[in-house]
Amino acid sequence: MIGNLSVCTGGTPVKAGCRPWQRFVRMGLPERCRREAGRELRKEMMDKDPAKVRKDLKKLLQSQPLAVLSTQGRGQPYASLVAFASSRDLRRLYFATSRSTRKYANILGDSRVAMLADNRSNTVSDFRWATAATATGRAVEVEAGARDEASKLFLAKHPDLEKFIQSPGCALCEIRVETYFVVTRFQSVAEVPIRK
Repeated sequence: MIGNLSVCTGGTPVKAGCRPWQRFVRMGLPERCRREAGRELRKEMMDKDPAKVRKDLKKLLQSQPLAVLSTQGRGQPYASLVAFASSRDLRRLYFATSRSTRKYANILGDSRVAMLADNRSNTVSDFRWATAATATGRAVEVEAGARDEASKLFLAKHPDLEKFIQSPGCALCEIRVETYFVVTRFQSVAEVPIRK
């Protein structure tokens, strides 16, 4: 635990007092490689300053127009590509959908969702430099009283969707985010809980 972030690498929590390079001993890597990997891992851990992670997360969410929304219906996960916008405090993610879609029906049945945004370039360098953030929380249609403000925020990022947003069959939805999982360097994960 670093600040309010839980840091793990390769899916394995880093224990307090354990030297990061020691986890590479089991892999049979030469000592020089283990120590080099350990130096890189220690640098990654120092980079997990909570304020920096939140700043990088905000930058990622502002820079990406599309994200993958995961819903579920009848026990089956379902993924959709959606245009989205984030609130300044990161507590809300907004997206628009027709009320006749499967994702909307799934949300009515089970509001638990996940949304993934990333900055990949679809090149091999992504394994080292791409960042991905998964938001988990609950999705609901924005209430009538809050729709104008949410619409303004969404349309500031997606002005070309104005007609769609104003159509009677469109639902403007918000994800009330509970946690973000920010992944860098393909396996370094920082957990960012959102305080209510």
